[in-house]
Amino acid sequence: MTVVFEALRSQVVRCGQIRAAALCGALAVFVAGSEAAMAEPGVYADRIVFGQSAAFDGPAASLGLSLRAGIVAAFDEANRSGGVHGRRLELLYYDDGYEPEEAILNTRRLIEEDDVFALIGEVGTPTSRATQPIAEEMAVPFIAPFTGAGFLRDNALSTVVNVRASYDQETEELVRYLTQDLGLLRIAVLFQDDTFGRAGLNGVVEALERRGLEPVADFTYMRNTVAVKRAVLALRRADPEAVIIIGAYNPTAEFIHVATDAGMQPVFATVSFVGANALAAELDPVVATVVVSQVVPLYGDSDDPLSRSFQDAMEAQVANMEARLGWKEAGFVGLEGYVAGRLAVEALRQIGPEPTRSAFLDTLSSETSFDIDGLELTFGRDDNQGSDAVFLTAIASDGSFAYVDTGLSQ
Repeated sequence: MTVVFEALRSQVVRCGQIRAAALCGALAVFVAGSEAAMAEPGVYADRIVFGQSAAFDGPAASLGLSLRAGIVAAFDEANRSGGVHGRRLELLYYDDGYEPEEAILNTRRLIEEDDVFALIGEVGTPTSRATQPIAEEMAVPFIAPFTGAGFLRDNALSTVVNVRASYDQETEELVRYLTQDLGLLRIAVLFQDDTFGRAGLNGVVEALERRGLEPVADFTYMRNTVAVKRAVLALRRADPEAVIIIGAYNPTAEFIHVATDAGMQPVFATVSFVGANALAAELDPVVATVVVSQVVPLYGDSDDPLSRSFQDAMEAQVANMEARLGWKEAGFVGLEGYVAGRLAVEALRQIGPEPTRSAFLDTLSSETSFDIDGLELTFGRDDNQGSDAVFLTAIASDGSFAYVDTGLSQ
Protein backbone atom coordinates (compact mmCIF):
# COMPACT_ATOMS: atom_id res chain seq x y z
CA MET A 1 0.00 0.00 0.00
CA THR A 2 2.91 2.38 0.76
CA VAL A 3 4.21 1.82 -2.78
CA VAL A 4 0.80 2.81 -4.14
CA PHE A 5 0.75 5.99 -2.03
CA GLU A 6 4.23 7.03 -3.20
CA ALA A 7 3.30 6.42 -6.82
CA LEU A 8 0.18 8.53 -6.41
CA ARG A 9 2.14 11.34 -4.77
CA SER A 10 4.50 11.32 -7.73
CA GLN A 11 1.52 11.58 -10.03
CA VAL A 12 0.26 14.59 -8.08
CA VAL A 13 3.61 16.34 -8.53
CA ARG A 14 3.76 15.51 -12.23
CA CYS A 15 0.20 16.77 -12.59
CA GLY A 16 1.29 20.17 -11.40
CA GLN A 17 4.12 20.15 -13.87
CA ILE A 18 1.80 19.46 -16.78
CA ARG A 19 -0.84 21.90 -15.40
CA ALA A 20 -3.57 19.23 -15.13
CA ALA A 21 -5.08 20.87 -12.06
CA ALA A 22 -8.30 18.86 -12.05
CA LEU A 23 -6.48 15.53 -12.20
CA CYS A 24 -4.07 16.62 -9.50
CA GLY A 25 -6.93 17.53 -7.19
CA ALA A 26 -8.65 14.18 -7.73
CA LEU A 27 -5.47 12.23 -7.07
CA ALA A 28 -4.68 14.26 -3.97
CA VAL A 29 -8.13 13.57 -2.54
CA PHE A 30 -7.73 9.85 -3.26
CA VAL A 31 -4.35 9.73 -1.53
CA ALA A 32 -5.61 11.62 1.52
CA GLY A 33 -8.73 9.51 1.74
CA SER A 34 -6.84 6.23 1.40
CA GLU A 35 -4.32 7.20 4.06
CA ALA A 36 -7.13 8.26 6.39
CA ALA A 37 -8.73 4.86 5.94
CA MET A 38 -5.47 3.32 7.14
CA ALA A 39 -4.82 5.85 9.92
CA GLU A 40 -5.28 3.01 12.43
CA PRO A 41 -3.16 -0.04 11.58
CA GLY A 42 -5.22 -2.96 10.32
CA VAL A 43 -8.42 -0.95 9.96
CA TYR A 44 -9.66 -0.46 6.40
CA ALA A 45 -12.90 0.83 4.98
CA ASP A 46 -14.20 -2.70 4.51
CA ARG A 47 -12.23 -4.91 6.92
CA ILE A 48 -10.20 -5.25 10.14
CA VAL A 49 -7.14 -7.50 10.02
CA PHE A 50 -5.84 -9.54 12.97
CA GLY A 51 -2.58 -11.48 13.04
CA GLN A 52 -1.61 -14.86 14.48
CA SER A 53 1.76 -16.57 14.91
CA ALA A 54 1.30 -20.17 16.01
CA ALA A 55 2.40 -23.75 15.39
CA PHE A 56 0.84 -25.02 12.16
CA ASP A 57 3.50 -27.64 11.52
CA GLY A 58 5.53 -29.99 13.71
CA PRO A 59 4.70 -31.79 16.99
CA ALA A 60 2.39 -29.02 18.27
CA ALA A 61 0.62 -28.38 14.96
CA SER A 62 -2.77 -29.63 16.11
CA LEU A 63 -2.90 -26.85 18.70
CA GLY A 64 -2.28 -24.04 16.24
CA LEU A 65 -4.51 -25.50 13.54
CA SER A 66 -7.41 -26.03 15.95
CA LEU A 67 -7.08 -22.62 17.62
CA ARG A 68 -6.94 -20.91 14.22
CA ALA A 69 -10.01 -22.81 13.03
CA GLY A 70 -11.98 -21.64 16.08
CA ILE A 71 -10.96 -18.00 15.65
CA VAL A 72 -11.87 -18.06 11.96
CA ALA A 73 -15.20 -19.73 12.77
CA ALA A 74 -16.07 -16.81 15.06
CA PHE A 75 -14.92 -14.23 12.50
CA ASP A 76 -16.83 -15.90 9.67
CA GLU A 77 -19.93 -16.08 11.86
CA ALA A 78 -19.77 -12.30 12.34
CA ASN A 79 -18.97 -11.72 8.66
CA ARG A 80 -22.07 -13.63 7.56
CA SER A 81 -24.11 -11.07 9.49
CA GLY A 82 -22.43 -8.10 7.86
CA GLY A 83 -19.25 -7.97 9.93
CA VAL A 84 -18.73 -5.45 12.71
CA HIS A 85 -20.03 -1.97 11.90
CA GLY A 86 -19.82 -2.87 8.23
CA ARG A 87 -16.29 -4.26 8.30
CA ARG A 88 -15.50 -7.95 7.89
CA LEU A 89 -12.87 -9.54 10.11
CA GLU A 90 -9.82 -11.26 8.63
CA LEU A 91 -7.03 -13.34 10.15
CA LEU A 92 -3.50 -13.29 8.74
CA TYR A 93 -1.32 -16.09 10.11
CA TYR A 94 2.22 -17.49 10.00
CA ASP A 95 3.71 -20.75 11.26
CA ASP A 96 6.27 -20.54 14.08
CA GLY A 97 6.56 -24.28 14.76
CA TYR A 98 6.25 -23.59 18.53
CA GLU A 99 9.75 -22.06 18.45
CA PRO A 100 10.36 -18.64 20.09
CA GLU A 101 12.81 -17.41 17.45
CA GLU A 102 10.34 -17.99 14.63
CA ALA A 103 7.54 -16.45 16.67
CA ILE A 104 9.59 -13.26 17.08
CA LEU A 105 10.16 -13.00 13.32
CA ASN A 106 6.48 -13.62 12.60
CA THR A 107 5.33 -11.09 15.18
CA ARG A 108 7.56 -8.33 13.84
CA ARG A 109 6.37 -9.10 10.32
CA LEU A 110 2.72 -8.97 11.37
CA ILE A 111 3.15 -5.66 13.19
CA GLU A 112 5.75 -3.82 11.12
CA GLU A 113 5.00 -5.07 7.59
CA ASP A 114 1.41 -6.31 7.63
CA ASP A 115 0.12 -3.56 9.96
CA VAL A 116 -2.35 -5.83 11.74
CA PHE A 117 -4.80 -4.31 14.19
CA ALA A 118 -4.07 -6.85 16.93
CA LEU A 119 -2.38 -10.17 17.62
CA ILE A 120 -4.56 -13.11 18.63
CA GLY A 121 -4.03 -16.74 19.57
CA GLU A 122 -0.29 -17.11 20.12
CA VAL A 123 0.26 -20.78 21.03
CA GLY A 124 2.52 -21.54 23.96
CA THR A 125 4.35 -20.10 26.94
CA PRO A 126 7.89 -19.86 25.46
CA THR A 127 6.58 -18.25 22.28
CA SER A 128 4.35 -15.84 24.22
CA ARG A 129 7.24 -14.88 26.50
CA ALA A 130 9.28 -14.06 23.40
CA THR A 131 6.60 -12.10 21.54
CA GLN A 132 4.52 -10.36 24.19
CA PRO A 133 7.23 -7.75 24.95
CA ILE A 134 7.19 -6.75 21.27
CA ALA A 135 3.44 -6.20 21.38
CA GLU A 136 3.80 -4.28 24.66
CA GLU A 137 6.50 -2.02 23.26
CA MET A 138 4.43 -1.20 20.17
CA ALA A 139 1.07 -0.94 22.02
CA VAL A 140 -0.50 -3.75 19.98
CA PRO A 141 -3.28 -5.80 21.64
CA PHE A 142 -2.04 -9.31 22.50
CA ILE A 143 -5.30 -11.25 22.69
CA ALA A 144 -6.04 -14.73 24.03
CA PRO A 145 -2.61 -16.39 24.09
CA PHE A 146 -3.06 -20.16 24.37
CA THR A 147 -1.23 -20.46 27.68
CA GLY A 148 -2.04 -20.16 31.36
CA ALA A 149 1.40 -18.83 32.33
CA GLY A 150 1.44 -16.50 35.31
CA PHE A 151 3.64 -13.80 33.81
CA LEU A 152 0.87 -12.91 31.36
CA ARG A 153 -1.45 -12.22 34.31
CA ASP A 154 0.77 -9.33 35.49
CA ASN A 155 -1.53 -6.32 35.78
CA ALA A 156 1.34 -4.03 34.80
CA LEU A 157 1.04 -5.33 31.23
CA SER A 158 -1.05 -2.90 29.23
CA THR A 159 -1.70 -4.90 26.06
CA VAL A 160 -2.37 -8.49 27.21
CA VAL A 161 -5.94 -9.81 27.17
CA ASN A 162 -6.20 -13.34 28.61
CA VAL A 163 -9.33 -15.41 28.08
CA ARG A 164 -8.51 -18.67 29.86
CA ALA A 165 -7.87 -19.71 33.46
CA SER A 166 -4.24 -19.89 34.58
CA TYR A 167 -2.05 -22.98 34.94
CA ASP A 168 -2.07 -22.39 38.69
CA GLN A 169 -5.85 -22.73 38.64
CA GLU A 170 -5.73 -25.83 36.44
CA THR A 171 -3.09 -27.60 38.52
CA GLU A 172 -4.88 -26.69 41.74
CA GLU A 173 -8.04 -28.36 40.45
CA LEU A 174 -6.14 -31.44 39.27
CA VAL A 175 -4.34 -31.84 42.62
CA ARG A 176 -7.60 -31.27 44.49
CA TYR A 177 -9.31 -33.97 42.47
CA LEU A 178 -6.47 -36.49 42.75
CA THR A 179 -5.95 -36.02 46.50
CA GLN A 180 -9.44 -35.22 47.76
CA ASP A 181 -11.76 -37.09 45.41
CA LEU A 182 -9.54 -40.07 44.58
CA GLY A 183 -7.46 -40.13 47.77
CA LEU A 184 -4.11 -40.33 45.92
CA LEU A 185 -1.08 -38.92 47.75
CA ARG A 186 1.93 -40.19 45.80
CA ILE A 187 2.02 -37.79 42.85
CA ALA A 188 4.88 -37.43 40.36
CA VAL A 189 5.39 -34.79 37.66
CA LEU A 190 6.70 -34.96 34.09
CA PHE A 191 7.24 -31.52 32.60
CA GLN A 192 8.53 -29.94 29.42
CA ASP A 193 11.94 -28.37 29.94
CA ASP A 194 11.05 -24.74 29.28
CA THR A 195 9.00 -21.88 30.73
CA PHE A 196 5.73 -23.73 30.09
CA GLY A 197 6.83 -26.88 31.85
CA ARG A 198 8.26 -25.01 34.82
CA ALA A 199 5.11 -22.92 35.16
CA GLY A 200 3.06 -26.10 35.37
CA LEU A 201 5.53 -27.76 37.74
CA ASN A 202 5.41 -24.76 40.08
CA GLY A 203 1.62 -24.91 40.07
CA VAL A 204 1.64 -28.58 41.03
CA VAL A 205 4.28 -28.09 43.74
CA GLU A 206 2.38 -25.18 45.29
CA ALA A 207 -0.93 -27.07 45.19
CA LEU A 208 0.69 -30.05 46.90
CA GLU A 209 2.36 -27.82 49.50
CA ARG A 210 -1.03 -26.42 50.46
CA ARG A 211 -1.92 -29.99 51.40
CA GLY A 212 1.31 -30.76 53.21
CA LEU A 213 2.61 -32.87 50.30
CA GLU A 214 5.37 -32.76 47.71
CA PRO A 215 6.01 -34.62 44.44
CA VAL A 216 7.44 -38.10 44.97
CA ALA A 217 9.52 -37.49 41.82
CA ASP A 218 9.79 -35.20 38.80
CA PHE A 219 11.53 -35.40 35.44
CA THR A 220 11.77 -33.37 32.22
CA TYR A 221 11.79 -33.84 28.45
CA MET A 222 12.89 -31.44 25.70
CA ARG A 223 10.31 -29.32 23.85
CA ASN A 224 9.34 -30.54 20.35
CA THR A 225 10.64 -34.05 21.07
CA VAL A 226 9.14 -37.32 22.34
CA ALA A 227 12.28 -38.31 24.25
CA VAL A 228 10.51 -39.59 27.37
CA LYS A 229 11.90 -43.10 27.97
CA ARG A 230 14.37 -41.91 30.60
CA ALA A 231 11.50 -40.14 32.33
CA VAL A 232 9.52 -43.38 32.49
CA LEU A 233 12.45 -45.18 34.11
CA ALA A 234 13.01 -42.38 36.63
CA LEU A 235 9.37 -41.95 37.63
CA ARG A 236 8.60 -45.66 37.76
CA ARG A 237 11.15 -46.05 40.58
CA ALA A 238 9.06 -43.63 42.69
CA ASP A 239 5.97 -45.86 42.33
CA PRO A 240 3.52 -42.93 41.91
CA GLU A 241 -0.23 -43.30 42.22
CA ALA A 242 -0.69 -40.43 39.77
CA VAL A 243 1.52 -38.63 37.26
CA ILE A 244 0.72 -35.04 36.28
CA ILE A 245 2.15 -34.28 32.84
CA ILE A 246 2.87 -30.72 31.72
CA GLY A 247 3.43 -31.12 28.01
CA ALA A 248 2.06 -31.23 24.47
CA TYR A 249 0.05 -34.13 23.07
CA ASN A 250 2.81 -36.06 21.24
CA PRO A 251 5.25 -36.50 24.16
CA THR A 252 2.36 -36.95 26.60
CA ALA A 253 0.92 -39.80 24.54
CA GLU A 254 4.36 -41.34 24.11
CA PHE A 255 4.96 -41.22 27.86
CA ILE A 256 1.62 -42.90 28.60
CA HIS A 257 2.28 -45.61 26.00
CA VAL A 258 5.79 -46.36 27.27
CA ALA A 259 4.77 -46.17 30.93
CA THR A 260 1.85 -48.58 30.55
CA ASP A 261 4.02 -50.94 28.49
CA ALA A 262 6.50 -50.85 31.39
CA GLY A 263 3.77 -51.92 33.82
CA MET A 264 2.93 -48.54 35.37
CA GLN A 265 -0.75 -48.04 36.20
CA PRO A 266 -1.11 -44.61 37.77
CA VAL A 267 -3.80 -42.06 37.00
CA PHE A 268 -2.36 -39.82 34.27
CA ALA A 269 -3.42 -36.19 34.47
CA THR A 270 -2.56 -33.20 32.30
CA VAL A 271 -3.51 -29.57 31.69
CA SER A 272 -5.48 -28.12 28.78
CA PHE A 273 -2.46 -27.09 26.72
CA VAL A 274 -1.97 -30.77 25.88
CA GLY A 275 -4.70 -30.57 23.25
CA ALA A 276 -7.09 -33.19 24.57
CA ASN A 277 -8.55 -34.27 21.22
CA ALA A 278 -5.13 -34.74 19.65
CA LEU A 279 -4.01 -36.63 22.75
CA ALA A 280 -7.00 -38.98 22.55
CA ALA A 281 -6.25 -39.64 18.89
CA GLU A 282 -2.61 -40.43 19.70
CA LEU A 283 -3.64 -42.78 22.51
CA ASP A 284 -6.15 -44.74 20.42
CA PRO A 285 -7.05 -47.12 21.93
CA VAL A 286 -7.03 -45.55 25.40
CA VAL A 287 -5.81 -48.19 27.86
CA ALA A 288 -5.12 -45.96 30.89
CA THR A 289 -6.98 -43.56 33.15
CA VAL A 290 -6.37 -40.08 31.71
CA VAL A 291 -7.76 -36.88 33.23
CA VAL A 292 -7.46 -33.54 31.42
CA SER A 293 -8.27 -30.14 32.88
CA GLN A 294 -10.07 -27.83 30.43
CA VAL A 295 -10.71 -24.09 30.37
CA VAL A 296 -13.83 -24.34 28.19
CA PRO A 297 -16.90 -26.59 28.55
CA LEU A 298 -17.36 -29.93 26.81
CA TYR A 299 -17.33 -28.97 23.14
CA GLY A 300 -19.88 -31.65 22.20
CA ASP A 301 -22.41 -30.93 24.95
CA SER A 302 -25.68 -30.22 23.15
CA ASP A 303 -27.15 -28.81 26.38
CA ASP A 304 -24.49 -26.09 26.59
CA PRO A 305 -25.36 -22.92 24.59
CA LEU A 306 -21.71 -22.07 23.91
CA SER A 307 -20.95 -25.55 22.60
CA ARG A 308 -24.03 -25.42 20.36
CA SER A 309 -23.00 -22.05 18.92
CA PHE A 310 -19.50 -23.38 18.29
CA GLN A 311 -20.80 -26.48 16.54
CA ASP A 312 -23.08 -24.37 14.37
CA ALA A 313 -20.24 -22.00 13.45
CA MET A 314 -17.96 -24.88 12.53
CA GLU A 315 -20.62 -26.70 10.53
CA ALA A 316 -21.38 -23.52 8.58
CA GLN A 317 -17.92 -23.63 7.07
CA VAL A 318 -17.03 -27.33 7.31
CA ALA A 319 -17.11 -27.73 3.52
CA ASN A 320 -14.04 -25.54 3.08
CA MET A 321 -12.49 -25.71 6.56
CA GLU A 322 -10.02 -28.51 5.88
CA ALA A 323 -8.92 -27.17 2.50
CA ARG A 324 -8.72 -23.60 3.73
CA LEU A 325 -7.22 -24.05 7.17
CA GLY A 326 -5.93 -27.61 7.28
CA TRP A 327 -8.15 -28.55 10.21
CA LYS A 328 -11.85 -29.09 10.81
CA GLU A 329 -12.11 -30.83 14.18
CA ALA A 330 -14.50 -29.19 16.62
CA GLY A 331 -12.54 -29.90 19.79
CA PHE A 332 -11.61 -28.14 23.04
CA VAL A 333 -8.81 -26.06 21.49
CA GLY A 334 -11.07 -25.02 18.63
CA LEU A 335 -13.72 -23.97 21.13
CA GLU A 336 -11.16 -21.85 22.98
CA GLY A 337 -10.25 -20.18 19.69
CA TYR A 338 -13.94 -19.56 19.01
CA VAL A 339 -14.33 -17.87 22.41
CA ALA A 340 -11.29 -15.70 21.66
CA GLY A 341 -12.76 -14.70 18.31
CA ARG A 342 -16.16 -13.97 19.84
CA LEU A 343 -14.53 -11.76 22.47
CA ALA A 344 -12.74 -9.75 19.77
CA VAL A 345 -16.02 -9.34 17.89
CA GLU A 346 -17.94 -8.19 20.96
CA ALA A 347 -15.24 -5.72 22.01
CA LEU A 348 -15.19 -4.18 18.52
CA ARG A 349 -18.97 -3.85 18.58
CA GLN A 350 -18.78 -1.97 21.87
CA ILE A 351 -16.14 0.45 20.54
CA GLY A 352 -18.27 1.66 17.64
CA PRO A 353 -17.58 2.39 13.97
CA GLU A 354 -14.13 3.99 14.48
CA PRO A 355 -12.04 1.30 16.22
CA THR A 356 -8.55 2.00 17.51
CA ARG A 357 -6.09 -0.19 19.34
CA SER A 358 -6.22 2.05 22.41
CA ALA A 359 -10.04 2.00 22.48
CA PHE A 360 -9.99 -1.79 22.14
CA LEU A 361 -7.62 -2.13 25.09
CA ASP A 362 -9.53 0.45 27.13
CA THR A 363 -12.72 -1.55 26.62
CA LEU A 364 -11.03 -4.70 27.94
CA SER A 365 -9.26 -3.03 30.85
CA SER A 366 -12.32 -1.29 32.27
CA GLU A 367 -14.79 -2.99 34.58
CA THR A 368 -16.69 -4.92 31.97
CA SER A 369 -18.17 -8.36 31.33
CA PHE A 370 -18.95 -10.30 28.18
CA ASP A 371 -21.45 -13.14 28.18
CA ILE A 372 -20.28 -15.54 25.48
CA ASP A 373 -23.33 -17.82 25.41
CA GLY A 374 -23.10 -18.52 29.12
CA LEU A 375 -19.31 -18.34 29.55
CA GLU A 376 -18.77 -15.16 31.53
CA LEU A 377 -15.61 -13.18 30.74
CA THR A 378 -15.01 -10.41 33.27
CA PHE A 379 -12.20 -7.87 33.09
CA GLY A 380 -11.05 -4.93 35.17
CA ARG A 381 -8.14 -2.56 35.68
CA ASP A 382 -6.52 -5.10 37.98
CA ASP A 383 -7.68 -8.20 36.11
CA ASN A 384 -6.64 -9.00 32.54
CA GLN A 385 -8.00 -12.57 32.69
CA GLY A 386 -11.57 -13.06 31.57
CA SER A 387 -12.41 -16.54 32.89
CA ASP A 388 -11.49 -18.50 36.01
CA ALA A 389 -13.42 -21.60 34.93
CA VAL A 390 -11.73 -25.02 35.02
CA PHE A 391 -13.53 -28.20 33.93
CA LEU A 392 -12.15 -31.68 34.61
CA THR A 393 -12.68 -34.29 31.92
CA ALA A 394 -11.73 -37.92 31.47
CA ILE A 395 -10.91 -39.72 28.22
CA ALA A 396 -13.06 -42.81 27.71
CA SER A 397 -11.74 -45.98 26.07
CA ASP A 398 -13.29 -44.93 22.75
CA GLY A 399 -11.58 -41.53 22.82
CA SER A 400 -14.68 -39.55 23.83
CA PHE A 401 -14.79 -37.17 26.78
CA ALA A 402 -16.96 -36.78 29.87
CA TYR A 403 -16.82 -34.57 32.92
CA VAL A 404 -15.22 -36.50 35.74
CA ASP A 405 -18.23 -35.84 37.97
CA THR A 406 -20.31 -37.99 35.62
CA GLY A 407 -17.59 -40.34 34.46
CA LEU A 408 -14.39 -41.30 36.21
CA SER A 409 -15.35 -40.21 39.72
CA GLN A 410 -18.54 -42.29 39.82
